Amino acid sequence: MSVIYMLLGISIVVAIVFFVAFIVAVKKGQYDDDYTPSVRMLFEDELVKDQSKTTIKNKKTN
Repeated sequence: MSVIYMLLGISIVVAIVFFVAFIVAVKKGQYDDDYTPSVRMLFEDELVKDQSKTTIKNKKTN
């Protein structure tokens, strides 16, 4: 029974360590996306064309 308590304690400590590492990585900007905004402008015309086609189709069906 003491082994279960020991494993439970160890698993909680490991979970806390991973959580703290995640919080530190987020605060340091590890997950900031610097690439997508620069590429988004290249594909913006395609998105506008697709939206205009769907609105034209919707207007024709109405």
